[in-house]
Amino acid sequence: MRYDEMSREELQEELSALKQEYRKMQAMDLHLDMSRGKPCIEQLNLSMGLMDVLDSSSDLTCDDGTDCRNYGQLTGIEEARELLGDMMENNPNDIIIYGNSSLNVMYDTVSRAYTHGIMGNTPWCKLDRVKFLCPVPGYDRHFAITEYFGIEMIPVPMNEHGPEMSVVEKLVAEDEAIKGIWCVPKYSNPSGISYSDETVRRFARLKPAAKDFRIFWDNAYGMHHLYDEKQDYLIEILAECKRAGNPDLVYKFASTSKITFPGSGIAALATSPNNMEDIKKQLRNQTIGHDKVNQLRHVRFFGNIHGMVEHMRKHADILRPKFEMVEDTLARELGDSGIGTWTKPLGGYFIGFESLPGCAKKIVARCKKAGVVMTPAGATWPYGQDPQDTSIRIAPTFPPLDDLREASHLFCLCVKIVSAEKLLEEKQA
Repeated sequence: MRYDEMSREELQEELSALKQEYRKMQAMDLHLDMSRGKPCIEQLNLSMGLMDVLDSSSDLTCDDGTDCRNYGQLTGIEEARELLGDMMENNPNDIIIYGNSSLNVMYDTVSRAYTHGIMGNTPWCKLDRVKFLCPVPGYDRHFAITEYFGIEMIPVPMNEHGPEMSVVEKLVAEDEAIKGIWCVPKYSNPSGISYSDETVRRFARLKPAAKDFRIFWDNAYGMHHLYDEKQDYLIEILAECKRAGNPDLVYKFASTSKITFPGSGIAALATSPNNMEDIKKQLRNQTIGHDKVNQLRHVRFFGNIHGMVEHMRKHADILRPKFEMVEDTLARELGDSGIGTWTKPLGGYFIGFESLPGCAKKIVARCKKAGVVMTPAGATWPYGQDPQDTSIRIAPTFPPLDDLREASHLFCLCVKIVSAEKLLEEKQA
């Protein structure tokens, strides 16, 4: 029965029963972490072979003669550029291989624009105002970077096809202070939706007022499907920009952080030749080259893109039951209640949940009080301020399946309690 159709007496009776069940769950002394999208132990174990592909007797020479133990190869070894090129669907010549974290590369990219400008344009630090568009709900660590540099963040609503492009197009065309937009285009964080073909094409055909406007295209989950037969498809943005006559519009980021080891993977940036040259001017002063031994290790471990695809199928086999269990629990316990909606992604690391207005923070707080830690409500908005207080990010990947089952039930219980309290308060008013 829908909660909003209950009488005050029915709500009071329901709330009393819910709180009694909640106290029983508190007594279980749960200690579960659903706060971040971390791989679980079983996923990390899939990559233990990385530790065996190289040893002290290994030949650490690349096909072109590069000795990976020594200096050199600013943009990465050719084998790694080919592997990541296949992963990202880009020409290896348009790729720079970095260290272990794509978030670090994004930070560096913003920092470089802030201190030295992009392709000869005025450094952002010398401008009166710098703004960034932030699709919401979105990735909290993206927002943390722009907030750290004092860049003004403008929320842009998301729909099932991606950001509201009519809003994006209007804002970037009218305001020269808008220098970029954050995007997680495939299996988005936190909703799990993927951008439609039309959305990608409209991004490629943007007409920004600022010459140094860039799309920060974080394709973190490009390989992270849950199913073989059902997968989201994403138009390749660099090729689309080139077709549209906007070759320099995009910085595209990716990494193996949730493919191998999050702390020891390899990251990459793909972009146009003009942007590449601009970035390398700074990179030459920052490093002589990133960890080539780790790059070679990944190449030897996977062999080629086919090896990576098979590896990701093993990830999917671990994650799929977790996502399906959470979705089944939400449907069974909240499906006809009218007090929440959620996404059903085909990949990625998150399920997006929307509560009744004004309830998200209280739901997350109640979960924590009973031993389940979730991402803070509001984190999916710039400055941590969700104006409607509705957005909650569910991260099913890390806990074991049995623990996740308990956490999912507790979450639904907290949604019911907070929603019933809100509706009862409205009826009493």
